[in-house]
Amino acid sequence: MPSTKLQRWIDLLAVLLERRTPLTFLELARRVPAYMADGSVETGAASDTVKRMFERDKDELREQGVPIESVGDLGDETSAYTLRAREFYLPYLGVVCARGVDMPAKVAKYGYGSLASLAFEPDELQLIGEAAARALQVEDPTLADNARSALRKLAFDLPLGVTDARADGTRDSDILLPLAARADSHTLATLGDALFTRKRVRCDYHSMGAERATTRLIEPYGLFYVSGTWYLVARDIEKDALRNFRVSRMANVTVEKPGGAKHDYEIPVAFSLREHARSRRAWDLGDLDSMEAIVEFRGRSGAVTAASALGTPDEAGPSFRRFDVRRMDSFARWLLSFADDATPVSPDALVHEYARLARETSARYATHG
Repeated sequence: MPSTKLQRWIDLLAVLLERRTPLTFLELARRVPAYMADGSVETGAASDTVKRMFERDKDELREQGVPIESVGDLGDETSAYTLRAREFYLPYLGVVCARGVDMPAKVAKYGYGSLASLAFEPDELQLIGEAAARALQVEDPTLADNARSALRKLAFDLPLGVTDARADGTRDSDILLPLAARADSHTLATLGDALFTRKRVRCDYHSMGAERATTRLIEPYGLFYVSGTWYLVARDIEKDALRNFRVSRMANVTVEKPGGAKHDYEIPVAFSLREHARSRRAWDLGDLDSMEAIVEFRGRSGAVTAASALGTPDEAGPSFRRFDVRRMDSFARWLLSFADDATPVSPDALVHEYARLARETSARYATHG
């Protein structure tokens, strides 16, 4: 598609989405630079060329599934056009868990607050993953492409993944992610007992990126469930710091002095498990020491604005935001999803990781044409 047409589409969609009331053709044309190019729109009588260009753009966008509505009689000078955000944007996706529905944060100021929500039970996600795997095994190219596309869109918000297994036994792990390891039920029960009796726990923990597991002595503060994964928030006694431990990475979990009636520690009164677990992001989960990252946000879309709001202000300017990050790899992948609209400024390790991911992504797309 020529870049000029794509730019017209983007400009036209931006104008329609920022207004909640219908706009006439001339009102639209005065806000789309490509329609203003020949100067006829400024006179209040757009040329036939501009009108035909708008009609083609409108019809082609409708063919792509964009629900642009016409208000009034077709062809009438007073006819107008509108695009409802609720019908244009995909709904918010969430997971139904024991503590309610885990939903992403909404951005009401820029129109996203009116969007519908769609929640899945964990077993429904499992069925979706299994159905996609079966669809891929059929080896129909069109069906396989549609299945992969649907999974990529769902996996952006949900803990969804399947193993792409073909009939010949080969796998394509670069396209679909394997399901995350599940927490052991015995481990969860042991941690629950330790929480109830306020007993310290000793375990072998394999941190993300570490070569081997290390023994930890911790004081459990609470269990929470985020993005299909169980986490234990606990005080690491050796580091004297609060950490989030993925339960599936814990092994040989034992309770220290299980028979004693006396509590071995107390959870601080100011600690709130609900507040701690709320809006946890992938880069903030883990037992690593946090680092401060600075990101420059250049874009103005609703998605970029929502991402920027997760950080705190920086003295460098309004477009710079600070983040506390424990997992640099996850944070770099998240930033990459915004392309050039969000780029890391510091620390150097994050900048290098982001650049490496960008190079690898570009090379992969170039390889697959």
